[in-house]
Amino acid sequence: MNTEATGLQKRIASGKTILLAEIHPPQSGDPAPLRAAARRYVGKVHAVGVSDNRDRVAMSALAAASLLKDEGLEPILHMTTRDRNRIALVSEALGAQALGIRNLLCTSGNHQTLGTFRAARNVYDIDAVQLLQACAHLESDGGLLGEKGLEGAGPFCLGAVASPDADPPALQLLRLAKKTRAGAKFLVTQPVYDLERFEAWWKEVTLRGLHEQAAILAGIHPLSDTHFGQAGSGPQQGIPDSQAARLASMKDPGAWRDAAIEIALETIRRLSNLHGIRGFCISADGDHEATVQIIDESGLAND
Repeated sequence: MNTEATGLQKRIASGKTILLAEIHPPQSGDPAPLRAAARRYVGKVHAVGVSDNRDRVAMSALAAASLLKDEGLEPILHMTTRDRNRIALVSEALGAQALGIRNLLCTSGNHQTLGTFRAARNVYDIDAVQLLQACAHLESDGGLLGEKGLEGAGPFCLGAVASPDADPPALQLLRLAKKTRAGAKFLVTQPVYDLERFEAWWKEVTLRGLHEQAAILAGIHPLSDTHFGQAGSGPQQGIPDSQAARLASMKDPGAWRDAAIEIALETIRRLSNLHGIRGFCISADGDHEATVQIIDESGLAND
């Protein structure tokens, strides 16, 4: 069994800036588009998150992560508690380990009523904190599954999601602390748009020393004109009026895209000045050219 730290784990321990991208598996069983997307990121990022049916039914995240690994990327498998019970989730973690994938991001997932599969029933047998705890201690304690432990399980590099825009803030900070205690070594925030609110949240994070318990990365997601109409669909979508007006004034799709990319770059530059921020996770959904452009122009080199 491979017990060596993953590349991401080593990067976290180094104290250096961490740069991630995120890929959403295709709504298809064809691996070719995914392999083509993967080749854009080789040598540019430290790892790539693989979303788990975030807002659509798609290729399984585990299969997609394995394909990305074959292309030379280090994947981060997202595991969503919305869709599977504890048996299936732990089984997937073990399967990932067998495939050489040991970076796991544990998340509750968007409620299905926010996506296209509104008729689906959710599961939520356990929450993200419990999933972190289970994966962190599988070998010595399988109590969540009625087992004493699972020999040869792990170790994993565990991550979770942070929600700077969600209310009430005090409860979100408490949940963030629970995630670090449960075993999260890195945390990726929901997409950052409202910089003032993020900076207020970051002040509270650093006052509590949470940035010293796990590497916290800011999510960067340039808004497309397609998603802009859904901007009020979740707590992470707090778009400042000035930013909304700036984008809405762009009538041409190309101008809109350029403005969204520039806003993303401005956000990275400003947040880079915050003491303790460890890096960024950049995703422009399926617009991989935009993601790579942001990576290249941000100056966040994959050293």
